Amino acid sequence: MNDPDDSTACPLPRGHYPRITLAHGGGGRLTHQLIEELFLPAFANDLLAQRHDGAVFPVRESRLAMTTDSYVVQPLLFPGGDIGRLAVFGTVNDLAMCGARPLYLSVAFILEEGLSIELLRQIVQSMRAAAAEAGVQLVTGDTKVVEKGKGDGVFLTTAGVGLIEHDLVIAPDQVRPGDRLLVSGDLGRHGVAIMAARGHLAFETTIESDCAPLAEPVARLIEAGIELHCLRDLTRGGLASAVVEIATAGHCQLRLDERAIPVREDVRGACELLGLDPLYLANEGRFLAFLPAHQAAEALALLRTLPGGGAAAIIGEALPAAHPPVLLRTAIGATRVLEMMSGEQLPRIC
Repeated sequence: MNDPDDSTACPLPRGHYPRITLAHGGGGRLTHQLIEELFLPAFANDLLAQRHDGAVFPVRESRLAMTTDSYVVQPLLFPGGDIGRLAVFGTVNDLAMCGARPLYLSVAFILEEGLSIELLRQIVQSMRAAAAEAGVQLVTGDTKVVEKGKGDGVFLTTAGVGLIEHDLVIAPDQVRPGDRLLVSGDLGRHGVAIMAARGHLAFETTIESDCAPLAEPVARLIEAGIELHCLRDLTRGGLASAVVEIATAGHCQLRLDERAIPVREDVRGACELLGLDPLYLANEGRFLAFLPAHQAAEALALLRTLPGGGAAAIIGEALPAAHPPVLLRTAIGATRVLEMMSGEQLPRIC
């Protein structure tokens, strides 16, 4: 008889697990379940209830945004980036999704005994360059060392603070029926780049991570008068998990057109070869924007003029709440229900 606690006993994903699995960190259904059933009830407050990439709160006459994140990616260096660059941009991007101008970061280094000082220096210098590129300062931090075999080289934990300089309220509960969904560029490159580096896979072309800061394109949209209702960067769990989260939190139904979703041919080919779905792959320099239909074309034209935005596209619309929350019109004209992933396509992605 199988051990009832053995998560490998049945090939079908279960609803609840007595112990943490890698899939709990994948940004899909189990991550969502952990947050909704454990963390939110324990720490319940109005700011957490927004279910956003960060917290937005008033300080005297201003509004600030704050976020925190951890990075456990393997390998530490990958095509298009490294764990240091990822940590800076990931934190900056969460602030940008709140509509904030990122200002200050903190970082905690968890270092494993035996780590090469030269490798650590490379990561630190990469973080320094990334902070300069993103226009933020790293102003405080901490360092801890764990025994060999307990830390996988380097773990990074960051926090960030940013200033909101406009009157927009950008959050999942601001999505309205009729809104258009706009994605800022092609999808899936980060996930494929990590898998290729981890598995020493060779493709005809080198697929690099899309790791990039997102504060500038968001700021440009706001400066242009675009009425942004909601923003979400497409990290763990990819596009699919993000739209399900937003549809649920925003009490709406989202309908997407697969033919409009930008995926490069080399990424699509790699996904077919490896049995991956690009809609669930992590990205580190792409975001989803919800905005009024009459401003969608203007926003799209603006994004396409910015670095990395050439493949930006309008990929769907928001409708009144209905079940299921997210429907995808496939390339062959069928309708597919998009759900959060139950398992894990690729662990330790960011």
